[in-house]
Amino acid sequence: MPIETEGLADRLERVRHRVADAARAAGRDPSEITTIVVTKFHPASLVRELATLGVRDVGENRAQEAAGKAAELTDLDVRWHFIGQLQTNKAKAVRHFASAVHSVDRPGLVAALDGGDRVLDCFLQLALTDDPGRGGVPIPELPALAERVLAAPGLRLRGVMAVAPLGVEPRRAFATVREASESLRALAPDATDISAGMSGDFGDAIAEGATHLRIGTAITGKRPEHA
Repeated sequence: MPIETEGLADRLERVRHRVADAARAAGRDPSEITTIVVTKFHPASLVRELATLGVRDVGENRAQEAAGKAAELTDLDVRWHFIGQLQTNKAKAVRHFASAVHSVDRPGLVAALDGGDRVLDCFLQLALTDDPGRGGVPIPELPALAERVLAAPGLRLRGVMAVAPLGVEPRRAFATVREASESLRALAPDATDISAGMSGDFGDAIAEGATHLRIGTAITGKRPEHA
C-alpha cells in the first residue's frame, strides 16, 4: 500500500515557517539551522517526493533500510544522515552511503567508521539518561571520545547530538546539551554543531543553540501501517 503523500508540501512548509519563527525568537538566523527530514519506515518514493520539494537532508535510523533507500535513490542530490543506534558490524555499510553519523557513542564505533576514501562527519551522542538502551556517551567521558574522533583521519568531528529524555522538560535537557557543546569546543574549536530537537520539541532545541533538527512525523505524517 503506497504511503499517502497528499499534504506533504503543506506540512513541510509549515515546519519551515515554525523553524524560522523559533530561530528569530532566539535571536538567530534561520539559515544557521539544517532540518533533517526523518524518513524511517517510509518508502523511497517519499524521499523522492521530498527531494522535489527542495529537501536535501534526509535522516534514517536503521542501517539495512537506509542502505536500500540510498542505493535506490543514487540519482538524487540528497545527504543521508544516520541518526539511530549503530552496531559496529554495520558501520562500514553505513559509511558507504551516509554523509554524517549522529550517534557515535563509543570508541569501537569510532574505529569501525574510520577509513574509506572520503571524510565522514560525526556527532557524539550524549547520554542524558541512565537507560543504556538509548545509547550515548556519559558527559564526563565526552572528551576522551572526542579525542578518538580527532585522531581518526577518516572522520570529522562536527559536534554533539542528543535526544531529550522522556519525563524531562526539553528546554532543561537541551541546556545541558548546550553546556556540553561549549565544553567540547575547548578541545575541538571547530566542533560547533548541535544535533537536537524533533517534531515535538524543536523550538526548545533551537532556543538552546541546535544547528541540526531531526524532524519526522511533523513533515512526513503517519508511518505506513505495516511499519
